[in-house]
Amino acid sequence: MSPRYKKPRFCECKFKGKAFKPTGIPMIEVEKIVLYRDELEALKLCDADGLTQEDAGIKMGISRGTIQRLLASARNKVAMAISGCKAIVFEEKIFKKEKK
Repeated sequence: MSPRYKKPRFCECKFKGKAFKPTGIPMIEVEKIVLYRDELEALKLCDADGLTQEDAGIKMGISRGTIQRLLASARNKVAMAISGCKAIVFEEKIFKKEKK
């Protein structure tokens, strides 16, 4: 039995660049951590905009539990990047629907 396809997530935040890195260190020398757009959107909605996880889930079209997992992942990645002088690289997740 194959897993269920992932629902598309509605993300309004736009990437201003491809990465965020510590100053003074060339990108080639910095370890990179990938932060996906849906993780960034969940982080923005809950932490910057002050929405509850439930309201953020409604806005993104996903469940509160999914928001909670995205937030945990995003917060962990950002904390690791800041404390370890690593670059945060922004990427888009591509969701594929299964053929029926």
